[in-house]
Amino acid sequence: MSAGPLRLLASAPRGLADLLARELESCGAAAVRERATGVLFAGTLEAAYRACLWSRVANRVLLEIGRFEAPDAEAFYRGARALEWAAHFTPGATLACDFGGSHPLITHTHFGALKLKDAICDALREQCGFRPDVSRERPSVRVHAHAQGTQITLSIDLSGESLHRRGYRGSAGAAPLKENVAAGILLRANWPELARSGAPFLDPLCGAGTLVIEAALIAADIAPGLKRTHFGFLGWRGHDPALWERLLAEAGERRRAAAAVRPALRGLDQDVQAIRAAVASARRAEVSDLVRFETGALANSAPESDSPPGLLATNPPYGVRLGDHAAARALHRELGEVLRARFIGWRAAILTGAPDLGLELGIRARRTHVLWNGAIECRLLRLEVRPEDFRELAHGADGADAGNAAVLNVDPGVSDSPGARMFANRLGKNLKRLGAWARAEGISCYRLYDADMPEYALAIDRYRTVDQAQEWLYVQEYAAPASIDPAAVRKRRAEALSVLPRTTGVPPERVRVRLRRRTTRGDQYTKLDDQARFHVVEEAGLRFRVNFEDYLDTGLFLDHRLTRARLRAAAGGGRFLNLFAYTGTATVYAAAGGAVASTSVDLSRTYLGWASRNLALNGFERAPHELVQADAREWLLEAAQRGSRYELIFLDPPTFSNSKRMQGVLDVGRDHGMLIEACARLLAPGGLIVFSTNAQRFKLDEGLLERHAVRDISRETLPRDYERNPRIHRCFEVRPRNA
Repeated sequence: MSAGPLRLLASAPRGLADLLARELESCGAAAVRERATGVLFAGTLEAAYRACLWSRVANRVLLEIGRFEAPDAEAFYRGARALEWAAHFTPGATLACDFGGSHPLITHTHFGALKLKDAICDALREQCGFRPDVSRERPSVRVHAHAQGTQITLSIDLSGESLHRRGYRGSAGAAPLKENVAAGILLRANWPELARSGAPFLDPLCGAGTLVIEAALIAADIAPGLKRTHFGFLGWRGHDPALWERLLAEAGERRRAAAAVRPALRGLDQDVQAIRAAVASARRAEVSDLVRFETGALANSAPESDSPPGLLATNPPYGVRLGDHAAARALHRELGEVLRARFIGWRAAILTGAPDLGLELGIRARRTHVLWNGAIECRLLRLEVRPEDFRELAHGADGADAGNAAVLNVDPGVSDSPGARMFANRLGKNLKRLGAWARAEGISCYRLYDADMPEYALAIDRYRTVDQAQEWLYVQEYAAPASIDPAAVRKRRAEALSVLPRTTGVPPERVRVRLRRRTTRGDQYTKLDDQARFHVVEEAGLRFRVNFEDYLDTGLFLDHRLTRARLRAAAGGGRFLNLFAYTGTATVYAAAGGAVASTSVDLSRTYLGWASRNLALNGFERAPHELVQADAREWLLEAAQRGSRYELIFLDPPTFSNSKRMQGVLDVGRDHGMLIEACARLLAPGGLIVFSTNAQRFKLDEGLLERHAVRDISRETLPRDYERNPRIHRCFEVRPRNA
């Protein structure tokens, strides 16, 4: 190792880098430079150890050990092999490798990690006569390669696994709040200063108790890494055990010195199981004597008698976790009522995943911070509960996620307003034009309206079921920007919904209304309800099951109508692969086109079951049509090893996914090149890949153009009913140049 300062990088959830920088400076870091998701710094090994032990917001701490240029994979291998790995590995040590960033040619992260592993193992065998075994779980040394163009940085992961894992939490349950995000909320809300003054703390919707436990760790000056049994440096050859033991002893002394500080820390939740989990976590964190968890409803939340003002911090359900945006709105409104009635003089820190929900609190936020909890972009609202910050709430039917209730509860008089008449006129024109086209083309499911008038930000799809011969409307309301007055949003929504039944002839009981954000298609995987009421619709002579209640999407992507037709035309006599298969509609089309066999891969057992029923609905037996529950990326590697071959591959990944059942995070903008390359290895001679994405700012990896013949067919696959929204998807045909 160099005798000078070490070059280090600590990563953190997006939105918390400034807090991390302050923590690192307190640990002895120098030359601190913030990045969007981390902090670069210089320091001693002691500073790095202190960061691992004491940082409450960091994810990882990486020690840079080498940097070099690598224009291709072989140069990457040579550069990595040239490092002095004997300084980092002892005989018998195990190894894990990661590869990240963006390289013009190394677009497959698994391939990059494999080349790094080979370089290290070959170098150690040559230098020391031993070769480390690979271990994905808690290896002795984890090495990370990061590519920024052709520049490669190699680092030792001193943390070993994410530092948010403190070691106290058991099963996290649905949509958990990460420990370091919880700590970031508390640091933003100035909890350390409040705790020192003896202020009380309450989370009235505590779930598994993460905020309460992190508040206790801060109040008692307990190092967040003190209970962890694994760090990446423990098996590293450069580890200094005496230094580490000294820092652990120091942390123990600090904990004992702060034992007299005992603010009242409480968590409340109506879920008995959640409270049991919180109690168990507090016991594992050794803060049971500092916290109290109780079963109770939000409506019963109140400060303890004679309690001074304190901090109320909470992460209320916001639609994704609760599964119902309308219920989330009602809960936020109830939380605001409780704050205004009982917590005058308190401070509050509310983390919410949807900007519009904060408006329901009825209290003006003094500060708003953007931060990320996993893949969810959130808003942290910092409030002072004072009457001068209260604001009047507009009342009326919310209806954003309330199914047909949104239509049934609209005041009939609204339909005579100028705005309602204007919207009805536009809708009538669309119905006349698109209805005639749909009848001529034999199309029974189509988009009738897609925010044609921006102030009426709705997408309206018309479905005709063949099982009941009924017309349905599926209405999606795009979430309005936070700058728009919520009263105006509710007024326009009511105007639009009031004229829907009269203009379209579809009765209110067959209108379904959902709220969705103008982002990506990934939300279709979020379950909203559990009605399990399916209907059968027809498209191009094929039948499909759709659901209007349970999911943000119905199971049939209408914008892919022409894409499915192209797959049907190309599938004859070949083997078809459908990756990220969802409900298998593309597989049904390929089978109808004469595919001799197909494989459909998806992580969700629910959607594969749906796909199975769609196949059966059209008379296709399961035998030649295989359904596989797997992470498509892992499955692609295994399929290549088996020598599987397909004449036609349809690749339609979600824009972003961090499902717990998959390794790492899928980001289509970053990973599409790797996915397409992996698909190309499975193509039979003369085969075709059809790649589609709904990413709004998608940019194709230019490296693909060098190795493959790529044709942009986005315009050719844009149905007439989506002409107002040409960015609804991007679609490409890909053929290897050597085919």
